[in-house]
Amino acid sequence: MIVRGDLLDRRWMIALLAFAAAIPLIWPPIPPLVDLLGHMGRYRIQTAIQDVPSLAAAYSFHWKLVGNLGVDLLMVPMAKLFGIELGTKLIVLAIPPLTVAGMLWTAREVHGRVPPTALFALPLAYPYPFHFGFINFSLSVAFAFNLLALWIRTGRTGRIGFRAAVFVPLSCLLWLTHMVGWGLLGLSAFGTELVRRHRGGEPLFRAAMTAGITCAALALPLLPMILLRSHSPEAATFDWFNLEAKSVWMSSLLRDRWQMLDVLSAWAIFLVIGIAAIRRRLDPLLAVPALLCLAAFVLMPRVANGSAYADMRLLPFTCAVALLAIRSEGRWIAIAAAAFFLGRLAATTASFLLYDQSFRGELHALDRLPRGASVLSLVVRPCGSGWSTERLDHLPALAIVRRDAFSNDQWVVDSAQGLRVIKPNVGRYGADPSQLIYPNGCRGEGSDLSRSVQEFDRAAFDHVWVLNGRVSAPDLQPVWSNGHSTLYQVIRERKSG
Repeated sequence: MIVRGDLLDRRWMIALLAFAAAIPLIWPPIPPLVDLLGHMGRYRIQTAIQDVPSLAAAYSFHWKLVGNLGVDLLMVPMAKLFGIELGTKLIVLAIPPLTVAGMLWTAREVHGRVPPTALFALPLAYPYPFHFGFINFSLSVAFAFNLLALWIRTGRTGRIGFRAAVFVPLSCLLWLTHMVGWGLLGLSAFGTELVRRHRGGEPLFRAAMTAGITCAALALPLLPMILLRSHSPEAATFDWFNLEAKSVWMSSLLRDRWQMLDVLSAWAIFLVIGIAAIRRRLDPLLAVPALLCLAAFVLMPRVANGSAYADMRLLPFTCAVALLAIRSEGRWIAIAAAAFFLGRLAATTASFLLYDQSFRGELHALDRLPRGASVLSLVVRPCGSGWSTERLDHLPALAIVRRDAFSNDQWVVDSAQGLRVIKPNVGRYGADPSQLIYPNGCRGEGSDLSRSVQEFDRAAFDHVWVLNGRVSAPDLQPVWSNGHSTLYQVIRERKSG
């Protein structure tokens, strides 16, 4: 049985658990992650802009050194080998297995074996930031778990010099993937080194100083962070100590589709950690890193350097490290942990199948879109922040991927990437969030549907794609509809003579 402790120590079982984590992503050809769809549009631009005139006329792209390039860089060879869609899927498909493998390796290095309670952590390979499509960050977390295991192993075996040598380049690569993953590794590595040295007999203060010096091997990425810091207004940092938002992030730990299931799952994780803490079953080697990451979650603002949800991203890693710190046995605990993992896996698989079905119904519109078209994308969203959405916010970016079209859903953030919109006459309908439509009087950054249809420049757009809504204008002719979304062609007046 999977719950037997000796089976969890077998390499084939660890590999089986890692591969099982990929199950939800196997069927959908496009991973149904909110922001990922927009990123796919950028991947097409960055890899094809030199060869596709319609993209070169609408966008400019220049590589820049930022700590947020993991999948962007991987897509350069992957797009050539597999194309944008399959290349993206293969990379995303690898992230949960890499995360699970890193979790189990970390647990084994700390406890000498994989305790059954480690299975409680495995659903956190699909946390809310992953569903949100923070894909560079999610890849960095997968790398961070594996690097943390390697850090602990090399420290335990006394290979300190070797560790310092290999972690200088590895930490730089991790920062390049995403700086938050690098920060989480730094906190965790410091915490494990502090505990290891204190256990070895060093006084606490001296152990902390020595641990800090040891972690200097991870500090090289501080140089580009300081020297290349953006001073753009978009790179602002604000919304500190938003306790209301942080309480929402706690309930949203595994947020996906079914609110009651997701909230109960989150609080089951907190209950397991709480019981283990009360019964003193947490190994300090991981408990201290979890506390450091928890402090970072509390202190981190909601928006850091122009990146939203900065604090929310830290919580799943923090909880996973705390769960991996638990040293507990017992048949019923093992059964409960296995059931929790398999139940969440089944729920995520079913959810992704439903999202895939929805995507397929919408993407038939692209069959009627000419190559190189210019599309005003308008995604109608409900008022308020429901637990789940249809994840259509950036679906129009597939027009870029499949039809080399212009779509107004791309991010233009100086601190994050080097994409710019250069298409003339688009006005306020050039970039995200202009594609998002909210009802009048509803909070949300975006546009007004009727106003957008009235004022957009007909010289800049030849098609209007309205998802989850309809519009009416004398110069908009429907060319496709599935009953609730419609693609319109702009009918321009022909000049006589």
